[in-house]
Amino acid sequence: MFSGIVQARGRVTEAQRCPSGRSLRIEAKLPGGRLRAGESISVDGVCLTVEKGFTRGFVATAVPETLRLTTLGQLRRGDQVNLERALRFGDLVGGHLVQGHVDGVGRVRSWSRAAGERRLRIAAPRGLYRDLVFKGSVAVNGVSLTVAAIGSDSFVVALVPHTLEVTALGGLQPKDLVNLEIDLIARYVRNLLPLSGEKVRSGSRRKRDH
Repeated sequence: MFSGIVQARGRVTEAQRCPSGRSLRIEAKLPGGRLRAGESISVDGVCLTVEKGFTRGFVATAVPETLRLTTLGQLRRGDQVNLERALRFGDLVGGHLVQGHVDGVGRVRSWSRAAGERRLRIAAPRGLYRDLVFKGSVAVNGVSLTVAAIGSDSFVVALVPHTLEVTALGGLQPKDLVNLEIDLIARYVRNLLPLSGEKVRSGSRRKRDH
């Protein structure tokens, strides 16, 4: 589990195919010291397992399913990525609860400016729009952001200068792909509502039968 508060920008130093998918070696200086094998880490919003930890970086593998559903298959040497270590019980959740399970890949439409912030417009897979809430949360490449507007075919997030400084989002260009994860609460509500409705209907039938 993560909070969407990026702790470091990493740099991909190796991205190679391997029997189990794609091996990524990422250079970064993360708080908390050296990563240990078996730890979870968010790489551009995707939860990966550390295989080897170094003083300034780590190695992790993205399996075929991850490569199919996220942007990690496009990473090349020199690319920057957003990194966050897994939360521990008792840690401050500065953003919102993020699982590192990408719901879909969006495409950058455009940048615009507003008072004290820059706004990023993103086109998302159609099935995600019902889970986006105005002023609600969404994770974009692992960064917890607030939904500033929702259109029929895109949505807008607002980025303050600090976010642009400490994350890799400022380097995004139109047509770039981004990993999206909807708010955890929205996901559960979406999945529970049909079940709740079915219970109500079943209960009504049982009443009539008796």
